[in-house]
Amino acid sequence: MKHHALTLLGGLCLSTALSLGAVAQPAIPFESVPDPIHLPNNLYLGEVSGVATNSHGHVFVFNRGNTTGPAYAAAAAQLLEFDAHGNFVREIGRNLYAWSFAHDVKVDRADNVWVTDKGSDLVVEFDPAGKVRMVIGRKQEASDEDTEPLRHPKPPLPPVDGRFRQVTDITWDSAGNSYIADGYINTRVAKVSPTGEWLASWGTPGKGPLQFNTPHSIAIDAQDHIYVADRGNRRIQVLDTQGHFLRAFSIDVPQDIAIQPVIGNRPPPGAPVPDNQLAMPGAPWAICITPPPHQVLYAADAYPGRIYKLSLDGQLLGTLGTGGRQLKEFGWVHEIACPSENTLWVAELLNWRVQKLVLHPEKAK
Repeated sequence: MKHHALTLLGGLCLSTALSLGAVAQPAIPFESVPDPIHLPNNLYLGEVSGVATNSHGHVFVFNRGNTTGPAYAAAAAQLLEFDAHGNFVREIGRNLYAWSFAHDVKVDRADNVWVTDKGSDLVVEFDPAGKVRMVIGRKQEASDEDTEPLRHPKPPLPPVDGRFRQVTDITWDSAGNSYIADGYINTRVAKVSPTGEWLASWGTPGKGPLQFNTPHSIAIDAQDHIYVADRGNRRIQVLDTQGHFLRAFSIDVPQDIAIQPVIGNRPPPGAPVPDNQLAMPGAPWAICITPPPHQVLYAADAYPGRIYKLSLDGQLLGTLGTGGRQLKEFGWVHEIACPSENTLWVAELLNWRVQKLVLHPEKAK
């Protein structure tokens, strides 16, 4: 999550919103399972930034709970595991050195659990038993007189191999290589071998092909095509495993300009389109791709707060929900896990929760 979203909501362009698409897609009928996870007494979620599932149906929730320190720059990260019935199993990595500001969690094919921490600039892999298996990146030294929140100079400082600046997400190809979205400052995608060797990185700030403005979420399909949620450019870019640009597509859906954002002012008429479009309709905050053989992509935006179902070539297949605070409504979806085409787990920042969604496309009119 980026705090600039509040001011950008006030700068949405109504003319752009009205012209986002010519054909409205059908809403997909769905339900939200009440209380899908069961927290023990005296354990609470903060902003839920990440959610993932493993091969046994266990759910991993990465949230900004267990907060310690001042209101600004507090340590806010906690990783919790629940079984397939939503029962609490354990907390993983309690008091881990990496915990600073939770961003995303993913589970690989071997059921290893990976987290990206935006505050410590670290990617950490846990084995299925919950032990740290690999660390990529390095946290700032607490003893260093220059240790402070990262600045955002323009142009940004040159990136450094093996290190991140506000890392956001991770995915893997069929050979086990990791692709890491180094999102807020370095604006690139890094490739790391299964043994942790830094292989390459691609991308620079900008609006052209293989340029990014906050690569916020990342996923991969069965053909090893890499999908990057280029949130600030309001598009999804698709790359191959050598970092070559393949294509890009945007989510263009007619939008009711009278909708009130969950947080932020309703956009004024005639406002210019902001350079950073992270709060524009269709700007992808979170993406996930369902398992093969029939794969589809789900994406979510912050405003109006919908989830979109798309084919892998970018065709819009339907929409779910809108912004809000009730079940079946969404407050800044930050990560989506899609273990199947009709089952989604959704992590929300503003509502401090995860929702389990069960889709019923057969009921669509």
